[in-house]
Amino acid sequence: MREITVAVVQMDTKLGEPEVNLAKMSEFVRKITSEQKVDLIVFPELATTGYECGVKFTQLTQRVPGPSANVMAQRANETATHIAFGMASKERVESILFNAAVLVGPEGDLVHHYRKIHLRGEEQMLFRPGFRLEPAETPFGLVGLQVGWDMMFPEGVRSLCLDGVEIVLVCAAWDTARAAEWRTFISARAAENACFICAANRIGEEPATTFCGESMIVGPRGEVIVDLDETTEGYIVAKIDVDENRRLREETQIFQTRQPLSYRSIVRKY
Repeated sequence: MREITVAVVQMDTKLGEPEVNLAKMSEFVRKITSEQKVDLIVFPELATTGYECGVKFTQLTQRVPGPSANVMAQRANETATHIAFGMASKERVESILFNAAVLVGPEGDLVHHYRKIHLRGEEQMLFRPGFRLEPAETPFGLVGLQVGWDMMFPEGVRSLCLDGVEIVLVCAAWDTARAAEWRTFISARAAENACFICAANRIGEEPATTFCGESMIVGPRGEVIVDLDETTEGYIVAKIDVDENRRLREETQIFQTRQPLSYRSIVRKY
């Protein structure tokens, strides 16, 4: 039995103030780990900056590794845990920006750097889409990262799980107008791939967006193990048995009974 304890943080952020947000995230890490041993903590999308920074992202975006990633890596090292969080990242070419999720480990190391593939609305004017869907190796198995609107597209989580991922971490800033879709997509992606999904979503308001919260940890049958409401700033914790994925996948043969030759239209752009 591979049991791990996961914490998902639901928080508001101070728009355009990374130092304030990093301090808040650090305090969450300290509080969670002082109350129980956890293996993994997940924060929302663009947790270090806020969502509606517009052209200010050109000043707020950082390299990975870089200042924000290093702060959270230090917190991971101090508390012997893995931490996933959303941030705006950039390449060496200053004008290439990404909406990213970073996973750091208990050795203070960078475990994974994922760039959001599916950009929504104004994000397309600010960020370049990523294109790699790669599992991250951890002591508790293969983990995949997704960001926000990625969850609307089943291909991402399916691709990760076909490559062996058993736990998907979602960093999100999902809005209230689409709250019903948020709940549906998280449970559907978990059930259709027999995987755990640990989804951290924003709360609070920015000039044009109200975020819906409802962060949750969902099991491989699509069942909600634990969740938060739309207004609570805080965190949820659950112990999950990662081997449950394997048992369910063997029982249902969910991947073996696929018929890829029938799905050829999926890989067409239009």
